[in-house]
Amino acid sequence: MTEFLTILKGYWSSGEVMINVIVFMNLLGALLLGLVVGYERSYHGRAAGMRTYGLVCMAAAALIVVTGYPGYWFGGGVATYTAADPTRVIQGIVTGIGFLCAGVIMKEGLSISGLTTAASIWLVSVIGILVGVGFYAAAILLAALSAASMMWGSRLENWLPSRPAIAVVLKLESGTSVDFAAVEHAVRGLAEGFGYELANGTFALSREAGQTIWRFVAVAVSHTRSAPLAQLAAAFGAVDNVCDLSLVHARN
Repeated sequence: MTEFLTILKGYWSSGEVMINVIVFMNLLGALLLGLVVGYERSYHGRAAGMRTYGLVCMAAAALIVVTGYPGYWFGGGVATYTAADPTRVIQGIVTGIGFLCAGVIMKEGLSISGLTTAASIWLVSVIGILVGVGFYAAAILLAALSAASMMWGSRLENWLPSRPAIAVVLKLESGTSVDFAAVEHAVRGLAEGFGYELANGTFALSREAGQTIWRFVAVAVSHTRSAPLAQLAAAFGAVDNVCDLSLVHARN
């Protein structure tokens, strides 16, 4: 019984309590930085919001910070030579977060979304790692740069010269003889007239329920000279033999 009480007392020694306070402060700081970065995603209604970012950042910090105090593990009753290698812990964190990031990437036709969210989740784990190893200033700066990049990066993209891409799906009427060359020629001509050009490497042709379906990407010649999406949709819908269509921005 005395031996048990001695071991139990080791978990509440002054040194152990002090280390627990330090770990707690690290976790709290990591949580706050993760929430700051995640606010932008939450504000724009993304699948991963503040809670996800805060938890990822805090968990990464927790895994790293505990490797810095091996002498206090298990109430100080473990030899320090059994301590984990921090670099291997970092490698495990980065790899594990990669699987989480893959879950937020969505592909629908030619449009891919979620890449920015995935990249920012991976980045917030790095912020947690920086907090865990004690690089607090670097962690704060990285969080600020990340939040600023996600909040105002899109404005910078809109200001700079760019060529927006639109994923187009055209469904042709079934049961009729369709001149595919004529349809392609008409679509190309319309796209060029509205300030777009068709990306040749994106063409895909398939048949579903008796309908022929064309999928391709139209790239704007210039974001200031290209027509709005609604006008382009109306023009494509007026092409002979086109019975249904879908146009979405090819986001990534």
